[in-house]
Amino acid sequence: MCEAHAYLVTEQGQEKIMENVVHISYDGDDLVLADLFGDEMRLEARIREIALIEHKIYLEK
Repeated sequence: MCEAHAYLVTEQGQEKIMENVVHISYDGDDLVLADLFGDEMRLEARIREIALIEHKIYLEK
């Protein structure tokens, strides 16, 4: 599978905010993440980095 885990990067470090992400899109200013089960998370953030080999998505506000 090619799902990834999403992390929010802050000054304090990084926090895992969602597992098994399979879809990323923007809706206005919101970033929308969806997982294997169709659950969605919306947050005001931007993509900082996508590490494909590590299956990690790094986001920042």
